[in-house]
Amino acid sequence: MKKKLILDVDTGVDDAQAIMMALASPNVEILAITCSNGNTSLDNTCRNTLRVLKVCNRLDIPVYRGCSEPLLGCKHDAEDFHGKDGLGDVPDPDAPGLELLQGEKAVLAMIKMVKENPGQVSLVVTAPLTNLAVAVQLDPSFPKKLKALYIMGGNTESRGNTTVCGEFNFVADPEAAYVVLERYTCPTYIATWEFSCRNILPWSFCDTWLAQDTDKARFMEKIFRHTRKMLQTERYQKELEGGPGFNPCDCFAMAAAIDDTLVTESQEVAVTVELEGKFTRGMMVLDYIHELKKKHKAVLMKKVDSEKFKQLMMNALK
Repeated sequence: MKKKLILDVDTGVDDAQAIMMALASPNVEILAITCSNGNTSLDNTCRNTLRVLKVCNRLDIPVYRGCSEPLLGCKHDAEDFHGKDGLGDVPDPDAPGLELLQGEKAVLAMIKMVKENPGQVSLVVTAPLTNLAVAVQLDPSFPKKLKALYIMGGNTESRGNTTVCGEFNFVADPEAAYVVLERYTCPTYIATWEFSCRNILPWSFCDTWLAQDTDKARFMEKIFRHTRKMLQTERYQKELEGGPGFNPCDCFAMAAAIDDTLVTESQEVAVTVELEGKFTRGMMVLDYIHELKKKHKAVLMKKVDSEKFKQLMMNALK
């Protein structure tokens, strides 16, 4: 029986990599892709998602428009990192138009699909958590009907990539991240920023990955050029551990949802999100001393089977 997934994305280059990984996995059924503001504007996110589906010949998968701004506070984006359009500023005159989006709103579609498949659907979120926060507000029983939740976001050691202490997806909507970590009591697996930095892939693998003779690989090579230049700067290489390489951060959460045996080491701990600190707003907080009195604990990924992960990456562009 195939794993039923809903992907919640803010499609920049790393989301595109993760979507393509899921599309290439024979044991996965993607019920829908829901879009959010984040790496780039909501319209760009929707367009980019459709572009990825087109290159993979999977425009049959429904795509839904979600939240265009965070619950509170200012918008953040990563257009300096992913390009102004979110996909490396490589225009495609034949890209699918927004008329291919579903008419129903993302959050309502998400609630409906999970209700129709109770206990069978896993959510994989590689975006700010706004859509999920709105979903639980509209249907408080929504998290209980999920099989599992996989998140790329947050941090474990106050290492930031957007603010001093904050990871992008959580900083882009701290209130949403707080709501999700408080109210989603389904099994929750988190691929944090530090985790992804410790499980980087060498540039030699990247070259092999992109050299595959396929339309998918050629597409990825084009949209990845801008981000690769950013990743190879001294600033970004300093953030990584284990030597020079690239960090396909969203792919870790996706890979864990696809293959239950991928994560080889993890830890369970109660978590929340700081909302008020000058330097720590959006930082994920780990409660090792049980001060929060929370029954629900998240599973924080620590190590992965690198060979299995590389194979999933390779398969994505075959």
